[in-house]
Amino acid sequence: MDVRLKTQILSAGEAAVAAAARVLAEGGLVAFPTETVYGLGADATNSAAIAHLYQAKGRPAFNPLIAHVGDIAAARKIARFDAAAMALAEAFWPGPLTLVLPKMPDCAVADLATAGLDTVAIRIPAHPVARDILRTFGGPVVAPSANLSGHVSPTTAAHVQSDLAGRIDLIVDGGPVAVGVESTIVGCFDEPMLLRPGGLPRAEIERVLGRALRQASADAESDSGQPLAPGMLASHYAPRAKVRLNAVKLEAGEALLAFGLGAISGIDAASAVMNLSERGDLAEAAANLFGHLRALDGKGVGTIAVMSIPKEGLGEAINDRLRRAAVGRD
Repeated sequence: MDVRLKTQILSAGEAAVAAAARVLAEGGLVAFPTETVYGLGADATNSAAIAHLYQAKGRPAFNPLIAHVGDIAAARKIARFDAAAMALAEAFWPGPLTLVLPKMPDCAVADLATAGLDTVAIRIPAHPVARDILRTFGGPVVAPSANLSGHVSPTTAAHVQSDLAGRIDLIVDGGPVAVGVESTIVGCFDEPMLLRPGGLPRAEIERVLGRALRQASADAESDSGQPLAPGMLASHYAPRAKVRLNAVKLEAGEALLAFGLGAISGIDAASAVMNLSERGDLAEAAANLFGHLRALDGKGVGTIAVMSIPKEGLGEAINDRLRRAAVGRD
């Protein structure tokens, strides 16, 4: 990141919880303990905050993130539960289980957090500090592991400080975590599917379901090309329109996805224009990426022409997602 922050470290308690909720509400980043690992939290409804979260972790990739909520009622506001999903939620929440579920039509979780998908990953953490923060904040919080990308997941506040000091606003020190591995992820599709093994054993899940879980491959996608879980290699949101990258000239009838204030030939013939960031800010561009693609695609255009975007920092992930969108789906 270009800007160094003064990272505050507070021991868990009422003051730390209040500070964490305040930082989240202001669009900042907070590391806090869960029973699995320390998570790096951002307001799940704030695309700009989520973009900064990716930036803080380094070498970002816009994979789906897990939305943490305080209770099942909050989870049902953002996702649809079938009978199997509800049985698992009632048996294992709060705890180290993440469910991937269809989004509600008015789901408040930002497109950037779901990677533009129609599903959302949710869990209720069991750690009392995490639950206090969620309850005080009052909304969903995305929280991938609080470490630099590629580093070992953090199980103490000291691990977080080593990786992220100067990159985030606050670390809430709640001591070592209990589980030490990430949550188990189950996709609640036509049949429940194990997407990632983790802190909740498969056998316990199958006991509640009364049947075996299907097993997903490491690069599994849904029939529509969607990634099935956070951290799994898969193609991401592809619009119906053709996507043409690094455009320097606009053809008649094309929509333009612009970046910055650079000139492009033929803009007067554009059927629609949206700018990821007029000031050329990559964090702003990341926050707008999926929403702008969806908006242009919704206009029924044949082609979306995309101006060139720098590849450094968040630009690497933006260009990766645009390349995937340009490939489309078979």
